Amino acid sequence: MNNFFLENIINKKLLSHQYDDIVPNGLQIEGAKIIKKVITGVTACQKLLDQSLLYKANAIIVHHGYFWKNESQYIHNIKRNRLKTILSNNINLYSWHLPLDIHSTLGNNVQIAKKLNICIKGNVLPYVLWGIIKQTTGFEFAKKIEKIYKKRPIYLHENSSPYINRIAWCSGKGQSFIKQAYKFGIDAFLTGEISEDTIHLSRELGIHFFALGHHATEKDGIQSLGKWLSKKHNLDVTFIDIHNPA
Repeated sequence: MNNFFLENIINKKLLSHQYDDIVPNGLQIEGAKIIKKVITGVTACQKLLDQSLLYKANAIIVHHGYFWKNESQYIHNIKRNRLKTILSNNINLYSWHLPLDIHSTLGNNVQIAKKLNICIKGNVLPYVLWGIIKQTTGFEFAKKIEKIYKKRPIYLHENSSPYINRIAWCSGKGQSFIKQAYKFGIDAFLTGEISEDTIHLSRELGIHFFALGHHATEKDGIQSLGKWLSKKHNLDVTFIDIHNPA
């Protein structure tokens, strides 16, 4: 497949033109014209790049790519090494950020709902979904998260009611939305990251809060995109999970 054609079909699928993002979405670094082997991953770290070389990949598709707003424009050290690996091996680097967080079928947030059997009801904010689960205790839900994701979440519940029915969630770095979720009238909020002030907000708002890790909440979107490419366009796609507890 042609490298720019691949960019176009994914842009069309993810409706990338609709989003004003903080990072370029699409083909960030041009490589070989013809793509035969694709590697997908969450972040374009050096370890993912090195693993891609072992697979002789022509393209790497990630959720976290390069050239973020406010990022240094100097190409030194880590950035130099990463770019050297990509350019010297003629690899195409693609990245989709917000479009892959909130896509209606492939997105990270929708995949969280599928895994945890949450019935999606709508949006609290553009990047925050809310839905209904079968009434359960916070501790039972924490155990369910751990069983499904093979990882124990950070769980805060001080001053909260015993049961959860209405939940809001946002993959990745969504802890700053806890106030909006509370005002919307939910019992619990789930995201990837946690900050120092999240502890106090959870206590004082009396809300159940679950933090599973940025990486863990954003693996499924990129995997879903890869499966779609493989099934719909017959591409050879392999997901590589570079362990990251954060």
